[in-house]
Amino acid sequence: MTDAQDPKSPQQPNKPESDTSKSVPPSQTPPASSAGAPSASPSPSEGASSEYSEYVAPATPATPRPTGKPVAGTAEGSGDMPPNPDTLTRPAHAAESEASGHTQAETAHAAQASTPSPHAATAQVASDSNPIGKPAPKSTEDVKAAGVGSAGGNMGATGHSTAGTTAPGGATPGGTGGAGGEPPHQPTFSPGAARPGSPSSMGGQPSYLQAGDSPWSVLRRIMSARFRAWYDRAGQRITQRTLKIGISARIFHPEPGSKGLRSKTLQYLEESIAHWVMSRDVLVFMIPTVDTQGQLHPSHIRLHDYAKHLDGLVLQGGADVAPLTYSEVATRHEWQGDRMRDMYELELLHEFVEQGKPILGVCRGCQLINVAFGGTLHQDIATDLPEAIPHVTETYEHNRHTLTFPEGSSLAQMLGPVDVPIVNSIHHQSVKTLGRDLSVEAMCAEDGVVEAIRYRKAPFVMGLQWHPEFHRAGGPEFLDCTPVLDNFLRAARETRF
Repeated sequence: MTDAQDPKSPQQPNKPESDTSKSVPPSQTPPASSAGAPSASPSPSEGASSEYSEYVAPATPATPRPTGKPVAGTAEGSGDMPPNPDTLTRPAHAAESEASGHTQAETAHAAQASTPSPHAATAQVASDSNPIGKPAPKSTEDVKAAGVGSAGGNMGATGHSTAGTTAPGGATPGGTGGAGGEPPHQPTFSPGAARPGSPSSMGGQPSYLQAGDSPWSVLRRIMSARFRAWYDRAGQRITQRTLKIGISARIFHPEPGSKGLRSKTLQYLEESIAHWVMSRDVLVFMIPTVDTQGQLHPSHIRLHDYAKHLDGLVLQGGADVAPLTYSEVATRHEWQGDRMRDMYELELLHEFVEQGKPILGVCRGCQLINVAFGGTLHQDIATDLPEAIPHVTETYEHNRHTLTFPEGSSLAQMLGPVDVPIVNSIHHQSVKTLGRDLSVEAMCAEDGVVEAIRYRKAPFVMGLQWHPEFHRAGGPEFLDCTPVLDNFLRAARETRF
C-alpha cells in the first residue's frame, strides 16, 4: 500500500502539472514511490514534452532502495534536492503495492497527489523520529508505520521495520534475517515508570524480605542475630582464650660487702615451676613486689592490679616463713625466715582470694596459706617432732615418702586410685595448727605430718607440701600431680570474669 492509500497520510492538493512535467536529469530522478515498485514517468496525456516523458519503465520491478520511500515534506521529497541517505525514511510495502493493481502512471500520479503541506510533513517527521517513547500503536498498520522492530518485522539497515518488503529471491533488504544486520532496539522506560524488580514495582518492599514483614519483625531478627554473634564471641573468649597465670617471685637480698648483682635485691623465678605450669599451654608471668613509696621509682601499680588481670596464682617454694608472721619468735637465728617476702605474698594471696581467683601453693606456698588463715608452723620438724622421719636430706628432691589421704579428701578424688602414692620431701617446716576454714587433704604415711591442705570457702585454694615440678609427670617413681594442675587451671577458666 502506497502513501496515497495510507488512511493516516494527510491528503494535500496535487501540485501543478508544470512542476511535475519539468525535465529531470538522470542524476536527479525522483525516488520510487515504494520499495520494489516499478519506476513511473509522465504519460503523453499529461503533456510531457521532454525526452524522458516518453520513456516507459519496464514491467519488471527494480531492486528496491534500502532506504525505502522518502517521507513526504522532507528535502528528498522535492524534485529540487538530491536524495539524502541520512534522512529518516519510511519503509516501503512491496507486497501491498503489487496487490493494489495500479498502473505505473497511476502510482506516480498518486504519489504526486499525496504530497502533504510543509506543516503537516514536519509534524509527520517529528512523530516518526522517536516512536519508542510514544504509547504502543493500536493496530498492526500503526505499528508498521511507526517503524518499531517489535511489530513482527526485522530491523533494516536504517533501524526501521521492513516487514512485508521482500526482494526478489526471498531476501529481505536491510533486515536482520541474514548476516550483518543490527539487533532490535532494546525497550526503554519513561522516567515515571517502575523498572522490574525495583521496590516501587513491588509495593515499596525489597524482594529479599519475607511476605508480611514489618519493621518490628525485621528489628527483632537483627537483634537476635547480634545477640548470637555476641554469644559466640563470649563463648570463644571463655573456652579458647589462653590463660594467664601469675607466679610469686623469690627474693634474693643483698649480701653485705658484695658487689655487682649480689649487692642488689633480686627477684627471680625458678625454672621448673614455670615449665610445669606452661606444660598445659598457658602463659606464665612472674609477679614482682611493688612499692608505692619508693624513693627512686615510685609507682601507682598495686598487687590488686595483678590479681585483677591474671587468671590464677601459684605460690612457689623458697625461704622459710618468718615466725614473726604467725606471732612467734624464732628459736634459732637461721630460722628467722623472709619477713619481707611474707608480707608481699600474703597481700598477693588475699587479693586473689577476694577476686575469686584460684591459688595453688607449693612447699613454702602451702605453709603460707595456713599462716594466711591464722594457722601456725613447726619451725623445725626434727626439733618439734623427734619421732618424724627426715623430711629434708642431702639428696634434696630425691628424698621421698608415701602419702595417705583422709576420708573425704578432694585431693584423693582428683588423683584417682593410686596404689602407692610417693612424693619427694624437701622441707624442714610443716603445718602445726590448722588455720580457719582449712581442711587436711593428705598426710605423710610414716609420721602423720600434714602434706596438703585446702581452703573450703573458695573455688580452689590448695597447698601441696612437696614439689610436683621436680619430677617427670606420669613417671613410675613419683605421684603424677598433673590432675591437680588441670583442676587448678579449670577453676582459673571458670572464675576468670
